[in-house]
Formats: sequence, structure tokens, C-alpha cells
Amino acid sequence: MSINLNHVMLAGHLTRDPQIKALANGSCVAAFSLAINRRFKGPEGDQKEEVTFVDCEAWRRTAELIGQYLVKGSACLVEGRLKLDSWQDKEGQQRSRLKVVVESVQFIGKTKGKDDPVEISESQEPVTAAATAAATAPGKRPAPVAVAQAKNDPPF
Repeated sequence: MSINLNHVMLAGHLTRDPQIKALANGSCVAAFSLAINRRFKGPEGDQKEEVTFVDCEAWRRTAELIGQYLVKGSACLVEGRLKLDSWQDKEGQQRSRLKVVVESVQFIGKTKGKDDPVEISESQEPVTAAATAAATAPGKRPAPVAVAQAKNDPPF
């Protein structure tokens, strides 16, 4: 019996503002990169730090909310799957890049001027403007924000 599992969970900080693109079919995609720090003791007992940079992309309503709430330096926890993109560059060389296709995000730090965390997770019900406003009202701890998202791959 063969078991396949493609699930990634990462926590880090955005290295730049998310790039949001609207597609012709009305949906959108957000591209961003996470920096994930690892601290450890070296052989001589001194503290060392290693940074890993991971490219991520989110689709549909999740992408819209990432663009609305996250900026460079924001901390978040992403869950998703790994995807390998392959292409041929202008010189004819075969290139590839491994990235995370984000299926859910939890904002764990400050978000565009707000101090409370906001959570985005998959749900069957779309977010309404009233729910978003209530979740981010000043002085209130926001309730989790649900996002409607298809379970299949992007439309192209």
C-alpha cells in the first residue's frame, strides 16, 4: 500500500508586501515570501541563526484577505501543499521552483495597523463585509474569519 501526503505548515514573517494580481475570470492570486528563522547552538556553544526563504501563493478570497491585512514583516502561519513549477527560460535552460500553495492562513502578529490576530481558514461560507468589520472593530478581539475556497487547483 502506498501512502502519499503533501501537507506543509510554516510560521514566519513576510519578506515583502504581497503581490496581488486579478485574473480575467474575476479571481485573484497573492504571491509572497516567508522568512523562517532557526536558532541553534553551534559546535562551540555559540548561538547561530539560519534563515530559510519560502515562496508562497494563495488564491481567491484567501489572496484578497492576505492583500488586505498583511504587509512586509507581518507574522503568519500558513498551511498548504508543496508544488513544483517548471519552465524554460529565455536561454532555453530548464528551470524549476518549489513553492507552497496556501490553503489556510492565520495572522499571528500585527496586521496593517491592527494589533489583534486574525485567522483565515477554509469554510463553505464566504466572508461578508459586516463579518469582516465586526471582526476587526477597534478594541475587540476578532473572531476567526472564514473563507470560501475551492478544493481544486487554480483555473489554469
